[in-house]
Amino acid sequence: MKKNLSAIAKMVMVALFVAVLCLGTSCKKAEEEATTPTPEKTETPAEKPAETPTAAETLTKAAGDVKEAVKDGAEEVKDAVVKEVKDTVAPAAAMAPLEIKEPKPMFVGTPQDTRVPNLRPPRGKKRPPFLAPVGAKLLSLNKPVSASDEEPIIGDIEMITDGDKEAADGSYVELGPFVQHVTVDLEQECEIYAVIVWHYHKQPRVYFDMVAQISNDKDFITDVVTVFNNDIDNSAGLGIGKDQHYTETSEGELIDCLSQGSPKGRYVRLYSNGNTSNDLNHYIEIDVYGKPVE
Repeated sequence: MKKNLSAIAKMVMVALFVAVLCLGTSCKKAEEEATTPTPEKTETPAEKPAETPTAAETLTKAAGDVKEAVKDGAEEVKDAVVKEVKDTVAPAAAMAPLEIKEPKPMFVGTPQDTRVPNLRPPRGKKRPPFLAPVGAKLLSLNKPVSASDEEPIIGDIEMITDGDKEAADGSYVELGPFVQHVTVDLEQECEIYAVIVWHYHKQPRVYFDMVAQISNDKDFITDVVTVFNNDIDNSAGLGIGKDQHYTETSEGELIDCLSQGSPKGRYVRLYSNGNTSNDLNHYIEIDVYGKPVE
């Protein structure tokens, strides 16, 4: 029996090695074809370009090959191998880019000095797509919003989830000075993958003490998870953060909650404490992406 298991194990190792080798070769071939110019040629009607299998297709085929190879062996070995391959394929196949609606860029006026400590360098290119589990959706659109400043200087608090992300006058809410916060009520507990905030992108600005938290407690006393904090001196009283300051753009600031365990909560709260142009706090829109907890 031990000899049979040993032989099966060797067979499994060989099969998996071949699968990985094939996957590497197919990926490399795909990259070369994408970057190497193809000489012009005349195709006959019968000719069809060769299709390069995707990673998921290669691994799925490998899983079938391995299952076939060990079908006469120990059942537990077969099940373990098939599960291993499925666990490798399924996560990649179950992810998709979020469909994020972005406003048009609109930098106007005299450039401001936004040099502050712990400032993230400009990316210099468009933000890459954010992959989230299939079925993730925008949870915050037209959801109730509250704020520490109940009477904004400009705008209405409800505008923060109305879907209007443009930088034009009439599209943003202006709250008073010092530390202020806004809270989005998703109206049910949700698994949260990403939060995107647009403070004000009509000119380059940096907002201070930006903190984002998720909770099931509307008062944010218990069950609080902090997913972003760039408060370098604890001036907001929520602890010293390790995240960087950033310059506002029309892309908004995407906070990756997926890599932080996709915290669950009904409420999303964001703090700020003035900016490089003035002591006031502004919000154009807050997007929250995820899935309701069933």
